[in-house]
Formats: sequence, structure tokens, C-alpha cells
Amino acid sequence: MSVWAQDKVAWIRVEGRANFNSSVDFKALINGLAAKGYNRFVLDLTQCALMDSTFLGVLSGLGLKFSNARNGTPNGTIELLNPNERVADLLENLGVHHLFKMVSGPELSTNRLQPIEQTPASQDHKELTRTSLEAHETLMNINPENVNKFKDVAQFLAEDLKKMQ
Repeated sequence: MSVWAQDKVAWIRVEGRANFNSSVDFKALINGLAAKGYNRFVLDLTQCALMDSTFLGVLSGLGLKFSNARNGTPNGTIELLNPNERVADLLENLGVHHLFKMVSGPELSTNRLQPIEQTPASQDHKELTRTSLEAHETLMNINPENVNKFKDVAQFLAEDLKKMQ
């Protein structure tokens, strides 16, 4: 992943496979930028081949957070630039596509983007497990049809997390 932020807009390029390994850093990046007043996030998915359920759950949780209105105004927006058909289908099948604005256009110029360094938390098994559990719970809370898809995964993660404590 790489990022460029200016004028309260953050452009984030997600390349390859967006999965549980990158979900902790992604969540920290978005929340950190939001704390600094950024409220529009453009995720360039032109080169993103696929997203796993953990990354989708983290993304959906952030989409929910920013779409919730304060004083009638959304807290922010997440735009998905050029999601491939597979990613778009996953978002729709999970019932979370309404949380995002889908846009198409030229991919971001690489000369302004800076690589995101992995944080120690992203390498911590306990933090990865906690993030994955929260992501799957989010997907189930947003759309009850996801309960059958993820209840066993969530139960396994909860038990695994309990053993770590």
C-alpha cells in the first residue's frame, strides 16, 4: 500500500492481495488520517486483485463509520477507484457496497504516493486475530445474511484470542 494526503483528501493505492496481513496497517492509516481531519478517502484498486474477508470487514467497518451522519452530514466518504469485477461482486454479495462510492477513472500517479511501512502491531498475532474477529463481526452486523458465512470463523477467532489472553 502507498498513500498521498493533501487538502483533507487521502489517496491510497492498494496493490495485489488486500488481506488480513495488511488490514491492521490499513485501519491504523485511515483512523490516523481521520484524526488529523481527513474525511475523503480514495482507494485506488486498479492493481488490487482480490480482498479477503478480514480486509473487506475492516473496509466495511470504516465505510460504516464514515457514512454515519452527524448533524445530517456524513463524517466522510470512501471512494473505491476502479475495483475489479471480483472485488465489486464481493462487496455486493456481502451487502456492504452501499457504504462506498464506486468510481472509475485513471489510476493514481505513482510520483506522489509514499509507501506505507508496516507497524509492529501488524506483525503481532494477537492484534491480527483481534482485527480479524472484529472484521468478521462487522460483516455479520451489517448484513445478517453474512452470519452463516462467518459465524464459524468468528467463533474460531474468538476462541483463539481467548487462549492468547
